[in-house]
Amino acid sequence: MQIETTAEAGTWRVTSFIDSGQDETNDFNGYDFTFAANGSLSATNGTTTVNGSWSVTDSSSSDDSSSDDDIDFNIMFQVAPDHDFDDLNDDWDIVSYNSTQINLIDISGGNGGTDTLTLQKN
Repeated sequence: MQIETTAEAGTWRVTSFIDSGQDETNDFNGYDFTFAANGSLSATNGTTTVNGSWSVTDSSSSDDSSSDDDIDFNIMFQVAPDHDFDDLNDDWDIVSYNSTQINLIDISGGNGGTDTLTLQKN
């Protein structure tokens, strides 16, 4: 899929992360994200590296309210539940993307809160 090629090209930074209405962008300041072709994901700020995995899947299951093509941008960091990066672990819906920006959204099934994540290419 095209978004995979886009994500794999270069490194990315979080320019906006809204967690159920709360701006938590600063939790990821200074981190560069690398989406590798083998599915590995890393975020580093020069001293700390957080590792995980990522994938893009086409699931038309009824896990959300979207009735059109349901392509998910999946992020999974191997961290404790109280770690900042755990907030990014989700099967994000793709709002839009181009060669320099990826916009993702997730509507929680639990509390109905909406999370948004914007990645900008470095």
